[in-house]
Amino acid sequence: MEKQLTDQFTIALIQMSCGPEPADNLTKALDRVAEAARKGAHVVCLPELFQTQYFCQREDAALFDLAEPIPGATTEILAAAALKNKVVLIASLFEKRAPGLYHNTAAIFDSGGALGGIYRKMHIPDDPLYYEKFYFTPGDLGFKAFETSAGKLGTLVCWDQWYPEGARLTALQGASILFYPTAIGWHPAEKAEFGEAQHDAWRTIQRAHAIANGVYVGVVNRVGLETGDIRGNSVPGKGLEFWGGSFFCDPFGRVLAEASHDKEEILLGEVDLSHLEDIRRNWPFLRDRRIDAYAPITSRMLDGK
Repeated sequence: MEKQLTDQFTIALIQMSCGPEPADNLTKALDRVAEAARKGAHVVCLPELFQTQYFCQREDAALFDLAEPIPGATTEILAAAALKNKVVLIASLFEKRAPGLYHNTAAIFDSGGALGGIYRKMHIPDDPLYYEKFYFTPGDLGFKAFETSAGKLGTLVCWDQWYPEGARLTALQGASILFYPTAIGWHPAEKAEFGEAQHDAWRTIQRAHAIANGVYVGVVNRVGLETGDIRGNSVPGKGLEFWGGSFFCDPFGRVLAEASHDKEEILLGEVDLSHLEDIRRNWPFLRDRRIDAYAPITSRMLDGK
């Protein structure tokens, strides 16, 4: 790990669309990382599973061929990009751990090019057009904070963003920023009736993680209408309209930067760790936790059943 930056630095969230050719998506992502670095970013986060269209819209065993080991060919390329651009890089990958065993994994590369660690997505959804339980084994590494040249960072992945426990356990390990690489969108037939409320709930829960834990939060989503097209093989139907809306908020939940719903953008945000310290002093939620009373949280329900 290189010497830590000062308490003030810039993060970048790469909101991008994803096409049917994985190699093209990787090239686009690398170009965006380099552009973010030119704009002054020290930490860059890519969206969930950015190398492909969101393939979990269907259950197809042939798509396991998209997975790669970590370390592997793609992580070598990403490590080189982190080194070349002198950035901490967070990249969401389809990990092949062993034959028949796969994870949705975020890899963290330090600005010196080293693979600093991985986080395996803990909460795995199973909903119409989000058939992730078919592809991904739940993570078994727990919630983690990683030492980087930008200090301690934590990353969770998409469906994890709805769970306060994950945010709390990552923050308790010293993370000053939580990143959420994401692939979330509207079912086109539901957008008119539920779309605004769904987006508002998504935005609100993640701002709440920032407030409750006194941390910065960076959320990076993809954008565009996708049918899960992988090299010309797509899902019949109307697909998913990924709603973009990537945002960055401070430790009191104030949104400092926010992207559009329908455009590719490099969203920049400024971190000031002294501001984090000030907020925690005045709103000492971590100090006032009643850790002696929380044991029942490990129960599924408390109805006696």
